[in-house]
Amino acid sequence: MPKVKPHRTAPSLDMTPMVDLAFLLVTFFMLTTKFAPEETVVVDAPSSISDLKLPENNVITLTIDKNKRVFFGVDAEQTKIAALQRVGAKYNVTFTAAQAKAFGNLTNFGVPIGQLGSLLSMSSDDRKIAGKSGTGIPMDSLNNQLIDWVLEARRANQSIFKKPTYIAIKGDGDADVPTVQQVIKVLQEKDINRFNLITDLENKPVATK
Repeated sequence: MPKVKPHRTAPSLDMTPMVDLAFLLVTFFMLTTKFAPEETVVVDAPSSISDLKLPENNVITLTIDKNKRVFFGVDAEQTKIAALQRVGAKYNVTFTAAQAKAFGNLTNFGVPIGQLGSLLSMSSDDRKIAGKSGTGIPMDSLNNQLIDWVLEARRANQSIFKKPTYIAIKGDGDADVPTVQQVIKVLQEKDINRFNLITDLENKPVATK
């Protein structure tokens, strides 16, 4: 007598919960992700195995590119605008409200203060192009604008947020060593002896048994 084979049905899997979860995750990351702002100059920092992280707030960044130019940046918009007003007053340079607003949106800049007004009056696209071709912030003994930006930004940040300000130096791997040394010397002459050197993280060597 022939055997009767039972009818087999393919198993089904309801993917609706999985799709819902995927959309929830995508929505979450879209709402919470903060994109890094575009910098005026991009440098290729040297690598190291240090895993110490730079604080996310209250940071002044001095960027040194391979062409011996120094760029200044600070994270908080309020601090930027206050520092702009303070340094402008010292050099008898005034800025309009529109220029101050544009300055608050800059990640960093590298032009003498006498040229800063013209830079801030440009359109966003023109400002990006002109900013990349800047000569850098002067820091020689007769015209040391860099230290003025550092000091006034620290004072402004302390006045607004009541918190200490961290200073970070970000140099290109091909940066001129004397230029880096000059930046450090400028800071130390004002008794600023604590600062961070920004590097790219590389893999730590694996210990062999």
